[in-house]
Amino acid sequence: MTVLEGIRVVELGAWVAGPGAGGLLADWGADVIKVEAPEGDPMRRLFAVLSGHGEPQSPPFDLDNRGKRSVVLDLRSEDDRRDLHDLVATADVFLTNLRPDAVERLGFGPDVLLEANERLVYAQVSGFGRTGPDAHRAGYDLGAFFARSGMASQAVPPDQPPVANAGGVGDHITGTTITAGICAALFARERSGRGQLVDTSLLRAGIYTMGWPLTIQLRYGKHLPTDPRTTVGNPLINSYEAGDGRWFWLLGLEADRHWPPLLRAIGRPELAEDERFGSAKGRRINAPALIALLDETFATADRDHWTAHFDEHDVWWAPVNTLAEVVDDPQAVAAGAFVDVPEGKGSAAHRAVMTPVDFGTTPAGPRRGVPGLGEHTAEVLAEVRRQER
Repeated sequence: MTVLEGIRVVELGAWVAGPGAGGLLADWGADVIKVEAPEGDPMRRLFAVLSGHGEPQSPPFDLDNRGKRSVVLDLRSEDDRRDLHDLVATADVFLTNLRPDAVERLGFGPDVLLEANERLVYAQVSGFGRTGPDAHRAGYDLGAFFARSGMASQAVPPDQPPVANAGGVGDHITGTTITAGICAALFARERSGRGQLVDTSLLRAGIYTMGWPLTIQLRYGKHLPTDPRTTVGNPLINSYEAGDGRWFWLLGLEADRHWPPLLRAIGRPELAEDERFGSAKGRRINAPALIALLDETFATADRDHWTAHFDEHDVWWAPVNTLAEVVDDPQAVAAGAFVDVPEGKGSAAHRAVMTPVDFGTTPAGPRRGVPGLGEHTAEVLAEVRRQER
């Protein structure tokens, strides 16, 4: 028994934010039916394009689409549109991240589907929302989530050009957001008997993610600048490079509490008497000098040396992991961050990232592999026709 066993989701989407939500729901036990155009979700081909050598596997696609059933329908065809309407009539959730105007033109807008199925939860993910001057603009997480939310401008000091975020970050946060909304709407349906529209966007999720600095902007009309690491106001919550070139982050948010343990760990107790650094205010005023001193100190030994001393003296810290280090991180492995995905027609068996929620008494995770394009078309449509009879 899984937490979403018996819940059917019809997913009409592409790329990441919508399918990512469908991937979460599939891992939690929902029957997620992925409706694709005859050419398939373009994410199936993206990795081949990026790799430049026709790589048939697409790990980003596999992550968000394992465990689903793939149905191919050509929505330019009236017959296939009718098949999709019949399929949605059997569903608990209709999930889409097509642009709102595109879904409306196809005849699958929320008003139409909710009128036909009052128990349906209609979940829509968009770039910029359902209303407003840019409601129908194309988004992608780099534009709608990262750039337009203010995140890109705050990720670097003011005199530095913006940098791109890692692929899919905003999509996955937005996908997780709509998944929470879907589950809340399903819970509400248990009490009211009625479904409803659930709506989020990359922009809204990005603005919520930037809630701290934006709340300060709203309240005081100003923002805290992003300082270079060499001048950050609290040197005890900053990144440092050890002598072997590996980085770590000190996490001394409570500056006076974390200052004495750090001095013991680096063997510099005399700095407690240095008038420049004796208080949080002094360390803030003299931050460049203290950061330079710590840089010089940490350059004298490798990261393992320093982190062993940190642990001995209860200094809070975290490694700045490379991706290769993440996948071998014993804590990440112990925390269940990775999972074995079974073979499917769309992919060989492989190790992958696990969706980020576990349940105490019910299993979660991929129950089947990655579907081949259209693998389940005949199977699913036969189920629909049996239900119609």
